[in-house]
Amino acid sequence: MARERATALLLDLDGVLRRFDPAVAAGVEREYGLADGVLSEIAMQWGRLQPVLTGQVSHADWMSSVADALAEPAGGPDRAQAAVQQWQRYRGEVDTEVLDFVREVRAAGVRVGLATNATDLLDADLTTLGLVGELDVVVNSSTLGVHKPAPEYFQAACQALATPPARVLFVDDEDWAVRGARSAGLSAHRWGGHADLRYLRAALTH
Repeated sequence: MARERATALLLDLDGVLRRFDPAVAAGVEREYGLADGVLSEIAMQWGRLQPVLTGQVSHADWMSSVADALAEPAGGPDRAQAAVQQWQRYRGEVDTEVLDFVREVRAAGVRVGLATNATDLLDADLTTLGLVGELDVVVNSSTLGVHKPAPEYFQAACQALATPPARVLFVDDEDWAVRGARSAGLSAHRWGGHADLRYLRAALTH
């Protein structure tokens, strides 16, 4: 049976619409005598990450716990705090080609939602990145209390878009998120870079 044509797009933030230059974290780690990759390694430990993605703790609390874990290798709590603050000042960069694509499909009548596992800092980040008003809806796991790849997350995203799952195309750079979206009845595409825009454009606007 042929799938219905997608009339709405759900887009992941990190790795799709926003990218981070790894040199920033690497520079902070070098400056404070920390092991390569340790900042994100500690921050992304699931026991530390999951509560902030579901709104149980704030972004600030999450970063405090990262600083606590770094106190010894950084040479004391004050240096650890300073390292984390310096790292967090950088909020990434918008992928302008993806943003141009979002503007193009919205102009063609396609509703576009941001679907992200994020913290309570998301609204401030969207302001900093100049993305306010560039999307029809923003679905933030920390506001919902549930994160990708849970079916409830995707149900809420489709409701926010006022579009049935079968008519929503979801794009993410993580396999587990793509699989979760498909299980929830959405079309889903694993983002591999700008070469994918041609396919997505055809899927949404032809």
